[in-house]
Amino acid sequence: MAAKKRIDQVDVAGKRVLMRVDFNVPMTNGQVADDLRIRASLRSIRNVVERGGSLVLLSHLGRPKGKGYEADLSLAPCAIRLSELLGSAVAFPSSSCVDDAAKAAALALAPGQVALLENLRFEKGERSSDSAFAATLASLGDMYCNEAFGACHRKDASMVALPEAMSGSPRVMGFLVADELDAISRAIEAPAKPFVAVLGGVKVSDKIGVVEHLIPKADAVLIGGAMAYTFLKALGRNVGDSSVELNRLADAQRMLNLAAEEACDLILPVDHVCSTAFSERTGDVTIEEENIPVGRRGLDIGPKTQSMFVREISRAKTVIWNGPMGVFEWPAFAVGTQQVAQAVAEATVAGAHTVLGGGETAAAAAKFGFASRVTHVSTGGGASLALMAGEHFAALDALDDA
Repeated sequence: MAAKKRIDQVDVAGKRVLMRVDFNVPMTNGQVADDLRIRASLRSIRNVVERGGSLVLLSHLGRPKGKGYEADLSLAPCAIRLSELLGSAVAFPSSSCVDDAAKAAALALAPGQVALLENLRFEKGERSSDSAFAATLASLGDMYCNEAFGACHRKDASMVALPEAMSGSPRVMGFLVADELDAISRAIEAPAKPFVAVLGGVKVSDKIGVVEHLIPKADAVLIGGAMAYTFLKALGRNVGDSSVELNRLADAQRMLNLAAEEACDLILPVDHVCSTAFSERTGDVTIEEENIPVGRRGLDIGPKTQSMFVREISRAKTVIWNGPMGVFEWPAFAVGTQQVAQAVAEATVAGAHTVLGGGETAAAAAKFGFASRVTHVSTGGGASLALMAGEHFAALDALDDA
């Protein structure tokens, strides 16, 4: 993909910048529970206002039905939190991003002022990539900035049709998108060797594209989490009551064959922390090696696997990690994920380039205190996975080449 122009490479003085951000953040009792994604865009936001531009921020939150306002999915709490972070008021004009009040607020902005419009997905045109909806948004600004890495793999109107509607005006990316692309692309396209990929989580189906794309590039792929049991089942192992995607056994076997062909070490757990119940406190917890008996399910990688994974990570010069090793939210099944997080942090100190995929991986690293000790923590779970799988982003094609 050609390099794209950044927000700091265009003149914004006296201009209204439509900036698509990703404020799809967790909410608790009507307040922002985790402001990581808001803070991640502050550099781009401040760059515009400090250079005399005004900002119209666009974002989605959750999965509304596209039939109008839904109070529990309003971006109003994000406007409040952003105001606190900036130390200045952020306008939040109405219950729609395209009604007369929203238009008036956007057009009334003075240089240095910021407005956040209501949830894009309240309008059915957002998810349907409607060109008329995109044209209405385009009328609110003089240029477009994509600062929503977490949505870059999507073809929503605000991601693709909007910049296409602004052809002839500057269309650039923000610092967050630039940093995400640089960190992940560096790890995948030009990795320092040895290159180790650590993949976990629940579903093989979520990561099969990533596994397939990384095997030819990586020296080792370590697979933990519930997805490991689909691979083990494909090898004929007994996995007890562990989670298995039976419709993905053929894919798992294909990945095992591909790893052998590419001389990539695809390493699976050799022992497991198991329980008789999927529960934090009830159930008989045991360590099982090789085969898991019926009535037990694997909920974390075992001690031998933890040591094996830590050893592989400690040798690496490039590490990509996406997905926890077990149910890390529960102490009895958190050790595997904690050990991996610590190993990745220590590899970073030793000079490795380390990238953590978003979502649960970022949450796990933060929980165990290692998020600030790696090279890069992605803000986009689905987008980082798509990029790791080598997918093409139409949202980036619509931006101006550097």
